Amino acid sequence: MGFPGTWMTESESVVYRVVPKCACSTIGQIMYYSDHGTFFDGDIHDSKAGLHKWAIEASQPIIERNVTGHESYAFTCVRNPYTRILSSFFDKICGIQRNGKRYRGNLVPLLVQKYGIEVGDPETGFEFDQVKSFRRFLLFARDSIRWRRPMDPDIHWSAMSGHVSTFINNGGKYNKIIFTERFNEGMQEVLNAIETPHAVDLSQIPRFNESEGHGPKRLHPVEDYFDDLSMHLVYEIYKRDFRLFQYDFENPANKMPLQPVDLDEVHAKLGEK
Repeated sequence: MGFPGTWMTESESVVYRVVPKCACSTIGQIMYYSDHGTFFDGDIHDSKAGLHKWAIEASQPIIERNVTGHESYAFTCVRNPYTRILSSFFDKICGIQRNGKRYRGNLVPLLVQKYGIEVGDPETGFEFDQVKSFRRFLLFARDSIRWRRPMDPDIHWSAMSGHVSTFINNGGKYNKIIFTERFNEGMQEVLNAIETPHAVDLSQIPRFNESEGHGPKRLHPVEDYFDDLSMHLVYEIYKRDFRLFQYDFENPANKMPLQPVDLDEVHAKLGEK
């Protein structure tokens, strides 16, 4: 199994477990900058050098040695499940991807056909009923996660606890779990705990939101997308995420965590086989 989704600086100053839709582009660029004093030119997900990644075969033994030996500070970043699934919908389902095409080729036509989802069209300014369409997408997300139908769950809407747990189950240990909603505060704590070849001033770091501008803008407050049934579906999919990462299930309007993550609890619960 190894350590899928794990990135590490070449200097081995820090190890990061990627959780999709949780500031991963910005974190990757900060890690790259901390080693090289410059940002990667392009989407950091496309980099093949300058950062160790589990997806790069030559990096695997280096990451495995470091993580199993707990040699470097290790962290990950989580986000409110309500805003994360909304972001996934607008980016991956409604948006046009970096290659100019729809995400995963036939996925959107399948959702239009099977679930009656509308996604709008860039030619007409993405006009469609966002609330109705999103709620139908939630049914698809639940079906894919619960029953792996009509396809396996996608990394962008599968539960955060699933991503976070592989690192623990294979011998890793987190020193910190930060919140997307308190990004600068959490990332500063990570930077304070490590030594990097180049100093990082977070106030000068741009936000690398690679998905921004490729799809429709969200027209309504977060809570407007979630009626009673939608909240039930979200809880069914992300119950563990709400509990472990301290987010407020009762109130979709409150995106902030209720309290810090209990690292001991995360390791105990997610380390259970």
